[in-house]
Amino acid sequence: MNNDLHKLQPYPFEKLGQLFQGVTHNGDRRHIALSIGEPKHTSPAFVKQSIIDNIDKLAVYPSTKGIPELRQSIAQWADKRFALDAAGLCPNTQVLPVNGTREALFAFTQVVADRTHIDGLVVSPNPFYQIYEGAAYLAGMTPHFLPCQPENQFIPDYDAVPESVWRRCQLLFLCSPGNPTGAVTDAATLRKLIALADEYDFVIASDECYSEIYFDEAAPPVGLLQVCNSMGRTDFKRCVVFHSLSKRSNLPGLRSGFVAGDADILADFLKYRTYHGCAMPVQHQLASIAAWNDEAHVQENRRIYQQKFDSVLSILDGVLDVQRPDASFYLWPKTPVTDTEFARGLFQQQHVTVLPGQFLSRTVDNINPGENRVRMALVAPLDQCIEAAERIKHFVQS
Repeated sequence: MNNDLHKLQPYPFEKLGQLFQGVTHNGDRRHIALSIGEPKHTSPAFVKQSIIDNIDKLAVYPSTKGIPELRQSIAQWADKRFALDAAGLCPNTQVLPVNGTREALFAFTQVVADRTHIDGLVVSPNPFYQIYEGAAYLAGMTPHFLPCQPENQFIPDYDAVPESVWRRCQLLFLCSPGNPTGAVTDAATLRKLIALADEYDFVIASDECYSEIYFDEAAPPVGLLQVCNSMGRTDFKRCVVFHSLSKRSNLPGLRSGFVAGDADILADFLKYRTYHGCAMPVQHQLASIAAWNDEAHVQENRRIYQQKFDSVLSILDGVLDVQRPDASFYLWPKTPVTDTEFARGLFQQQHVTVLPGQFLSRTVDNINPGENRVRMALVAPLDQCIEAAERIKHFVQS
């Protein structure tokens, strides 16, 4: 067996299950889960209908590269959303459909890894999406974590990273808007990172799957390719982005997203995926076209999240140290006791589930930036989010 499998930690929800072992919750209250970032808003009816209308495509082998119409619709969406030049993304060479960003982030790391350098690093934020760490280990590389602290608006302090780390870096993961912090990396920081990638020859992989959940319609989060374009880098050298329909369109079960950017890198990624056997079913590709071509349902999605944040934050004001994030659907409050004690007690007394921050982070230099924080995913219906907030308030005050 691959010995690197032993380096993998249990997934955060496995740790949560272990934390709750032997705990008897309040059976008089319905369970409200704020722990898992699974969108619960209604999936667009026209996407469901597209799958039904094209169910006969089950008899067709899908191509790894995806049908041209899907790549075209993705390119058109990205060009408009991120204000790319008239030329925009090339659908044939700079766009590749994937089965959600989770599998793509993992597979992409295997492609980028240069195993001739035994000391290669995958640099990522801390806290982080655990796929970054697992993909690094199973690609034969070592994860290197950069703390996301409130004094730096939950963005890593890239100026504090020593040159020795950049020299060993093969892949830099960004997550903007961040999971779990909701912090957005600004354009100036992205320009700085692009310059570092050029200087030290590493790849930037920007996980932007929360980019369409934000609060100001006039100020959407900036994207990596958008900054490349503003610098005249229309080849997007060393830069790739990952997007998904899961959060944008409430379609986590469709397993549909895309990778876009540097054509040379994507050519190798396509080669890998051809052997990997991960082509998206044709009926899902056609349904994805319908989703990428429509913005009305996405705007409505943002309106509902805005309503939930307004309601929940008004209840928790003065109860917890918590702020509205830049974007995403998470809250990242500080806890008055340890994060594990808070999560366990809240589940036991109020039957509300949240995720301890330390489960999403790693301890580096005796500091775990997730300790004494919890992640709350406001994905449940509005009435349940309001009820959960009231229960949390009661729990804290007790």
